[in-house]
Amino acid sequence: MSFSVRMMSLVFLALFAMAPAFAEDDPVFTIKFADGKIDPPILEVPANRRFKLILQNEGTTPVEFESNELRREKVLGAGTTSFIVIKRLDPGEYQFFDDFHLDTPPAKLIAREPTSP
Repeated sequence: MSFSVRMMSLVFLALFAMAPAFAEDDPVFTIKFADGKIDPPILEVPANRRFKLILQNEGTTPVEFESNELRREKVLGAGTTSFIVIKRLDPGEYQFFDDFHLDTPPAKLIAREPTSP
């Protein structure tokens, strides 16, 4: 293997190793589902910024995080955890619901611009 190929490989490995550090700066929020309940029912998130939603099903039945406005859905089996990454939301309100428990009222994300100190 030539020197330049080895150097390129090392550069790619270094960049790949740094990638998780960039993601660690993203805010993380948790939404819990439990047999027809969503907690919290209202969640404030940053507008115009990437963030991660941890989805936890603490119940005994499957759930489906679904939002027509966000164009996202994710099925979780009983007792499982997953996540979705939202790249950017305009300021506003975005409803989501558990499509497997339609008798549960919808919850919402409220995307807000950060306030200046």
